[in-house]
Amino acid sequence: MFQKVTPSINIKKSDKNIFSIKNRFCNLEVLKLQKHIVMKSKRRVLTIVSILAILILLIVYIGMPYMQEQTKKHSPETTAVYNKNGMDLSITYSSPSKKDRVIFGDLVPYDAVWRTGANEPTTFTTTTDIKIIDKELPAGTYALWTTPKKDSWDIMLNSEIPGWGVTIMSGGKKTTRNPKTNVVQVEVPVETLQQTIEQLTIRFDEHDQLYLTLSWDKTKVSIPINN
Repeated sequence: MFQKVTPSINIKKSDKNIFSIKNRFCNLEVLKLQKHIVMKSKRRVLTIVSILAILILLIVYIGMPYMQEQTKKHSPETTAVYNKNGMDLSITYSSPSKKDRVIFGDLVPYDAVWRTGANEPTTFTTTTDIKIIDKELPAGTYALWTTPKKDSWDIMLNSEIPGWGVTIMSGGKKTTRNPKTNVVQVEVPVETLQQTIEQLTIRFDEHDQLYLTLSWDKTKVSIPINN
C-alpha cells in the first residue's frame, strides 16, 4: 500500500518580502490615483465656481446697468418736486407706457407688491419731517412700494433702496423689498378715471390739501401729505 502524500508549499522569507513590497506598492498607487481624482474634481469645481462668479459679476456690473439704460429709453426717468408751505419734496420714477395693455390686474397683478414704476424702485425724498395721512415720516429718502388692489392700494415707504428692486430669476415679478424696513404703510382708495392715462404719472397735486397722486390707465390713487 502506498501512502498519499500532500505536497507542501514552502514560501521562503524572501518571497514573503516581495509580496509585501508589491502590496505596499499597489496601495501607494491606489492612494495616488485617489488623490489625483480628488484634485481633479476640486479643480473642476473651482473652475465652475469661478465661471459662475464671473458671470454674476458681469450681470451685476455690466448687464443690469445696460438693461436699465435700455429700458429707460422706453420708460423715461422723471422727477416731480414740491417746494411750498415749509416742505421740500421730490419723487423720482421711471414712467412706462400702457401700449394697449391691460395694466392693473394683468400687467401689474392685484395683491402683489409692485416697485411702482420701471427699471428701479421709485424714490421719495423729504428734507423735513412730514406725515403721510397720520403716520410720521422722518426726513430722508425712501423707496416707494405699492400693493395695488381692485378698490384700494397699500402704500409703503421703505428705508432700504435696492438697485434693481426685483429678482432676475423671477423675470421681474418678485420684488426685493424688505418688509421689516417699512417706515410708513397706509391704505388709500382707488379712483376710476374717465380718460386713459397712457404713461404712469406721479406728481404732487394741491387742492384742499397736498396729495401725492399716481395715475395710469384709468386708475388713480391720492396719498395725503401733511406737515
